[in-house]
Amino acid sequence: MSANGFTRVRAAITLAVVCLGLAAGSATAQPGGVLAEAHRPAVDLAPSGPSVESRLAEIRRRIEAALVYPPLARWQDREGDALVRFEIGADGRAHGVRVARSSGEPLLDAAAARAVVAAGVLPRVYGPLEVPVSFELATRR
Repeated sequence: MSANGFTRVRAAITLAVVCLGLAAGSATAQPGGVLAEAHRPAVDLAPSGPSVESRLAEIRRRIEAALVYPPLARWQDREGDALVRFEIGADGRAHGVRVARSSGEPLLDAAAARAVVAAGVLPRVYGPLEVPVSFELATRR
């Protein structure tokens, strides 16, 4: 982010796509040998720690802190939104980082993916995450 405040970069976590494994149901045997789907409420894998929402907010904060607007893209007035997909591994770092939806600007896509990796050790959240990363040039006031 530029020191003069003319550049603003945002990142937000899409909560609806966050945890694919948290609300999984299981099959149970019913009389007569029929299997029925038993639906259980979502269970967090770390119920005694911070809430999923607070962990997602921390992930967002760390990605925002690691974002760097590419100077060439800024100079060329390039803006866009990239959707980055990844999972948090057992080591707490982002693994399998890829751009799921391009911003249309390769420089911005690469910067978004780099920010996820540069965010370092992240709070644990089970399942794949999709993070939209926005690059916007603020107007001079």
